[in-house]
Amino acid sequence: MHENTSAYTDSKRIDSTKISASLKIPVACFLAVYVLSATAAAAPGEQQKNASAITEIRAVLRAQQEAWNRGDIDGFMNGYARSGSTTFVSEDTVRRGWENVRERYLKKYSDRAKMGVLTFSDPEITLVSSDAAVVLGHWKLKRTQDRPHGRFTLIFRKTADGWRIVYDHTSAAAPPQ
Repeated sequence: MHENTSAYTDSKRIDSTKISASLKIPVACFLAVYVLSATAAAAPGEQQKNASAITEIRAVLRAQQEAWNRGDIDGFMNGYARSGSTTFVSEDTVRRGWENVRERYLKKYSDRAKMGVLTFSDPEITLVSSDAAVVLGHWKLKRTQDRPHGRFTLIFRKTADGWRIVYDHTSAAAPPQ
């Protein structure tokens, strides 16, 4: 008798599993359709916000390039957040604070010949949230005596002043030999 009870319990467990499994498929389908339709409904608004942010970030980079090429370091610096936490990394040095970054540019590029003509290219803009983005790109200076170039990684934040750079890691490629 004991064996029959066990068999009965096992068969009920199997039947219960079959019913549960048969309910899982419709529930999973319902959830998938619900999530996809909610995502699709939100997607156009989200895509518009993303496109707007990317356009604004590109405009900051373009304004920086234009300011640099007319010899306006202060105009170039408008692309950075005016904050004590703004960070610039280059070579083996970390500078913190908008004023310190500005002083570095003023000292290193003290005249138009040293500034040359700046070109930013191939910016890859990745939004990481509604108020933060990472930008990877190339920079190049065309000067009379040389053509330094390299890469940059920027972190932009949406501030009260618009999208601004809060972190800049710029590296130079080795000069040709």
